[in-house]
Amino acid sequence: MLSVAIDGFKQINDTKGHDIGDLLLRAVARRLTGCLRGSDTVARLGGDEFTVILPGIPSAQDATRVATKLLNTLAKPFELEGHLISITSSVGISLYPHQASDLETLLKEADSAMYRAKQSGKGRYEFSLISVEMG
Repeated sequence: MLSVAIDGFKQINDTKGHDIGDLLLRAVARRLTGCLRGSDTVARLGGDEFTVILPGIPSAQDATRVATKLLNTLAKPFELEGHLISITSSVGISLYPHQASDLETLLKEADSAMYRAKQSGKGRYEFSLISVEMG
């Protein structure tokens, strides 16, 4: 599972207006959906945060590839009603069953990792720090 947030979204809303902010959210959702597999799910949980569910991702390396693809896709400028808007995003990654054994914890861990990515410089991804004992 990935937690994706637009870096500096409040500033975009404040400088370009909420209408442009809303258009940006829709455009981000379309880009996320467009660069994923048909079996993947993108959901906006609120504000500038999206959750991406990636069923069948077998390894951290595969999750890293997807996160990098999303970061690169969202880094391309958006043209919205005559405004050229460039953004960065931060991504948190949690893997089932390695870092969580239930959906709620998986989401919490991805979200926590995303906030660490924001604090570490934005425009990057971080993994959950926990590991579930397998047995």
